[in-house]
Amino acid sequence: MRIGILGTGGMATTLGGAWVRAGHEVLVGGRDRAAAEATAARIGAAGHGALADAAAYGPAVLAAVPADVGPELVKGFAEVLAGRTVIDCSNPIVPGDDGLVLSTGATTSIARRMADAVPDARVVKAFNLCHDSIWTLPRPEFQGAPLAVPFCGDDPGALDLTAALITSMGCTPLPCGGLARAVYVEATAAFAIGAWLDGAEPRFAFPVPMAASV
Repeated sequence: MRIGILGTGGMATTLGGAWVRAGHEVLVGGRDRAAAEATAARIGAAGHGALADAAAYGPAVLAAVPADVGPELVKGFAEVLAGRTVIDCSNPIVPGDDGLVLSTGATTSIARRMADAVPDARVVKAFNLCHDSIWTLPRPEFQGAPLAVPFCGDDPGALDLTAALITSMGCTPLPCGGLARAVYVEATAAFAIGAWLDGAEPRFAFPVPMAASV
């Protein structure tokens, strides 16, 4: 699959690298063409260019940019992104009085704001719960099970495409419903990252119900 990546930072590099290893064709686009070239070379991407080049490259586009600039950035490519699956992997997390909070006020999500900015695109929320280092693993697996990747969106075709990308990386797709649920996925990231920063393991808070069976 051809995947365009908007951005040249950590998530662009590690997710892009995972997709290259999975056999996908990746083009890295950035405002800084030298940074895009360096990122593309680092991960063995098929090419690099401007943001516009990445937006137009393939059926899937990863928006790997800071949450606060994402909606406005994709709005600038609304026409070319029409009909494409735009994957938002950002987290609108900022420090608050009682720990990490969502800059959106938890009343909406960045993914929803992106969908409003590019109404003819097919926006999916995915890949925001793991630190970028996780995507450097050849096949993310923990305690003998493949990593589950939550994702949500409103377009069935975009969800199928995202699930295929997740599966190609050796992970398990974890569908979480429509795009209205993206705010909960982002809130989960705020909870989990806050727990990690406090030295806790949030995964221990979610045992499966069958664990209590005797």
